[in-house]
Amino acid sequence: MGEVRPMPAVGDLFADLRGEDRTLRVSHHPDRGAVVLSLWRGPACRGSFRLAEGDVDRLLALLTAVRDGTARGPGETVGAVDAPTDPAVARTGEISGTAHRVAWPAPRVA
Repeated sequence: MGEVRPMPAVGDLFADLRGEDRTLRVSHHPDRGAVVLSLWRGPACRGSFRLAEGDVDRLLALLTAVRDGTARGPGETVGAVDAPTDPAVARTGEISGTAHRVAWPAPRVA
C-alpha cells in the first residue's frame, strides 16, 4: 500500500456487515482532486481506490437510486454510465449487484 495518512477533516468510517473488524474509510483529499475509498481490517489497509472528484456525482446517483429503490434492472444503467471506448474492452454480462461488467484483456505472464 501507499502512504498511510491520518483521516482528513472530511471523511467517514463504515463497518462491514460481516464484522471481523472490517471497515471502509471514505476520505476527501482536495489537494489530490480525489475521494479515497480504502478497505481496512483492524489497523491494516488492505486496499484503496482513488475516485476522481468528477466521478462523485455518478457514484452518488447510483447510491441514491439504491437508497430510493429506483435502481435499474439487469442490463440497464443508472446515471451517465457509458460503454468503454477502448476497443480492447468488451461487455461480458452481469456481476451480482451491478449494472454491467467489462472484461479487461488478460494480463501477460512472463
